Amino acid sequence: MEDKAKLTFLGSGTSQGVPMIGCTCPVCTSSDWHDNRLRASVLVEYKGLSILVDAGPDFRYQMLRAGVRHLDAILLTHNHKDHTGGIDDVRSFNLLEQKPLNIYCQEYVLNSLKREYAYAFTEVLYPGAPEIKVHVIGGGVGDEHGAQPFEVHTNQMEDTLIWESAKGYHHVKPEITEEMLKMKAEIIPIQGWHHKEKKLSVLGYRFGNIAYITDMNLIDDDQIEKLQGLDFVTVNCVKRTPHHSHYSLDEAVAFFKRVGAKQSYLTHISHLLPCWKDLETELQSIDPSFHVAYDGLILNQQ
Repeated sequence: MEDKAKLTFLGSGTSQGVPMIGCTCPVCTSSDWHDNRLRASVLVEYKGLSILVDAGPDFRYQMLRAGVRHLDAILLTHNHKDHTGGIDDVRSFNLLEQKPLNIYCQEYVLNSLKREYAYAFTEVLYPGAPEIKVHVIGGGVGDEHGAQPFEVHTNQMEDTLIWESAKGYHHVKPEITEEMLKMKAEIIPIQGWHHKEKKLSVLGYRFGNIAYITDMNLIDDDQIEKLQGLDFVTVNCVKRTPHHSHYSLDEAVAFFKRVGAKQSYLTHISHLLPCWKDLETELQSIDPSFHVAYDGLILNQQ
């Protein structure tokens, strides 16, 4: 089983995407396809599993564009709509794969999902409602060690969903095989903050030697220690100047230097930064290992 992780950027844009509705700035009107950015999300293939990080409003189109036909799990970084707004579309995977979809998140994110998608958490589901199983990641806020590592298993181990028209799904327990039990991966969460006053907890995730970090502007020293020895790391940046909930360009560069990964990529990018070509050139002049991500970019762990 392949232990090396592969990460595909399904979206590398900020909450409004690029181009932004109605904007005529040079970035939003750029003819370079690198400057067309859906909301931030990545697909990680790791230890035989297909794992999605965040399912925002562009989830449906991202799945179609990348030709994704199977998911074992969705990991959520936090509860903002640009990262959770596409959860309803897991219904397609329920129907075609005949399996519920496992979602991993912090407890406060689960509480948010219960409010936003109340119809998916009722005791008796409306026929065709999303079939999801939410797992709360242990630790996190208030824990001296931050969020705790957890295992993701193949969704083949979940109940088989048998559809009955107008009545919904019947759940049938599958026969668990030794091969299924082996299909699992340990994920290391990285605790960070979406505000320098620690007003909103966000999780990044490490898969082998690739770490995906987004929507943070504060990461404590003990969490930086979890990012040592990486082949690739990402971090969010929406503009040059300081921002209340995202890294500025200088802060993102400082983060890259601090982590010291072999290759580092900006993501969650807005139209307030230069066009991809100019920003990539600027970062390369600072360090040849610094880059700007774009939709469709693939990172393969060495």
